[in-house]
Amino acid sequence: MASSPEDDTSLSSEKVMHPGSLQAKKSQHEEEATFYMNCRAAYLAVLKSSLENIKSKEQLRLVLQQAGRNPSQKTVNKYWTSQTTTLNFDDFCTILKEEKPATKTELLKAFGKIDKDKTGYILHDELHRILTTRGEKMTEDEVNAITEQADFNCGGKLDYNKFCDLYMTTREQCCKTAQERLELDIRLKQQQFGNQTDPSSEEITLPVSKPSPRVSRKTDHKLSATKGDSRTPSRPSSAQSCKASISTTISMAARSNRNTKLTEPDTMKEWHCAQSKGCFYLEEDGEIISHKYRLHVPQRSTMCITIKPLNIHQEEGISCHWLSVDTALYILKENETQENLQLVSFTEQQNQEVSGWKGELGSGVYWLLPFTTGCKLKKVKTQISEEAELVYRDEDGELALTPEFRATLLDIFETIDLDGNGLLCLEEYNFFELRTSGEKCDEEAWAVCKENFDMRKNELTRQGFMDLNLMEANDREGDPSDLWVTLLSLGYNKALEMTEACPFVIDVYAEKCKPRIKAMYLEAGSSELNRAVCNSVVSKGEAKVLDGCENVIVYTYSTGGRITSVIENKSENKVIIHVNNEQSKNCLSNRGLTVFAVEVAPKSMMVSQHMMPLNEQEEWLYNCVHSLGS
Repeated sequence: MASSPEDDTSLSSEKVMHPGSLQAKKSQHEEEATFYMNCRAAYLAVLKSSLENIKSKEQLRLVLQQAGRNPSQKTVNKYWTSQTTTLNFDDFCTILKEEKPATKTELLKAFGKIDKDKTGYILHDELHRILTTRGEKMTEDEVNAITEQADFNCGGKLDYNKFCDLYMTTREQCCKTAQERLELDIRLKQQQFGNQTDPSSEEITLPVSKPSPRVSRKTDHKLSATKGDSRTPSRPSSAQSCKASISTTISMAARSNRNTKLTEPDTMKEWHCAQSKGCFYLEEDGEIISHKYRLHVPQRSTMCITIKPLNIHQEEGISCHWLSVDTALYILKENETQENLQLVSFTEQQNQEVSGWKGELGSGVYWLLPFTTGCKLKKVKTQISEEAELVYRDEDGELALTPEFRATLLDIFETIDLDGNGLLCLEEYNFFELRTSGEKCDEEAWAVCKENFDMRKNELTRQGFMDLNLMEANDREGDPSDLWVTLLSLGYNKALEMTEACPFVIDVYAEKCKPRIKAMYLEAGSSELNRAVCNSVVSKGEAKVLDGCENVIVYTYSTGGRITSVIENKSENKVIIHVNNEQSKNCLSNRGLTVFAVEVAPKSMMVSQHMMPLNEQEEWLYNCVHSLGS
């Protein structure tokens, strides 16, 4: 794709990598490919296609067992909640990354806690008592099934070392059987390692479309290794023998060298302004949810709409992890029905952390859909040295909130006070309730709150919000469990750091009228948002047809700080597209993988990936090869 002068910087002089680094990188790619091959083998041992969804807890348990996991009911419930209706292949891969199989050392350590004398045996009576009274209690028959196995039982005792050996062997055999089944099925073998797609980019079904006039037919017929680089390609063998491929290379300047594109008119300070806050929240499965907004424009006017991460900290010097998260807004026009929304534009202009759009909007109702790629807002495991204290007892023995927890509650209040008036109305409070408890507060319950907590004009004050949380602690006699449930659902970790959420603020300026903005929903990325992202890339990006496959087109669009690619499949059959980013430099993908594959349904389009610079202060190179699976 031809990139703009202000964004592009030549990266022709590349550093030679150390052989050890090359070997480590190769090993990493091989591990990734093996992991997704195993994921696919397990998934297809239970379901017919990676496009088919898991539809029940029992199916989830079965696919996990095929992948060598032994999920407890607690583990299954963790991923299949009361709100869950289906899980797709991507969800399954995410779960397997989280739920590592137990090692023999871990199993022996668990048994060792029971075997106090370190004899290597556990009496059947003791085993029976523990398995039927602790944790997820087993039935008599289930316990007998263990103690009657001759391989690791003798004289009324369980040889738990032998038990662990058999457990590990059985698990390995289960995985091996699933892999062999996949290899024997030629049709499934061609699919290779599946549909690792962006959770926020479900496939968009296409109408019958005409060939794009902007399609470029410049393709790489052969993929050759970089001169001087003799390493073996680390993609799976089927990816190495693909019958069609295209390569896209874009060099991007460091953030400090990019020209600022978003400029505000000199008279904008005199324009009418409407503002609303909101937040991206990261779900347990990696999905991102956020507020959705309705915008009313009374008359045609020149507009300027911006979104940026919100610095909510009351104290100076405290780092805000989320300030580096990318944000954008998609502007859709509401027609006769809310279901029929038309993409108007999106905030592609950038000025530091601010993403904005300037243009003219006619009178009517619009929807503003916040978006983040997921490149920088993702699950990260951090070591917490010490869990923060939330409550304590004062000199009189009364419960009180710790200063650290009070400061966190003030930050939360600042985030959920969407209109920024320093008070929480019922609608704002209900977004908080829906996020933390899944329930809403009705008018009657709100009236009870008014009787017990500080309010002004029927809106909850900061002090009232503090007292409400203190009451919750008192109700549990100082047990902070429920308070932690609230904090974790709002993106905080046990050190009271917000690591899995990103508050933001939207500003809408209008030259000739008073715009009105209102948060309507708090939900995951809708099909409308997915369609808007795809359509924006298709309309503004460069298109390349896979050589020898006229019905598969890859669109790539670059805007300041990110690059997005979309795959369109116009054929009547699903296709497997392998994606290889091995030659990219200083890049961060929303998928977290260098090599992966996606399965695109017939007559549909989907996001292949989003890419951003790992270090914004340095140049970065996007070099991606999309290949058709053979």
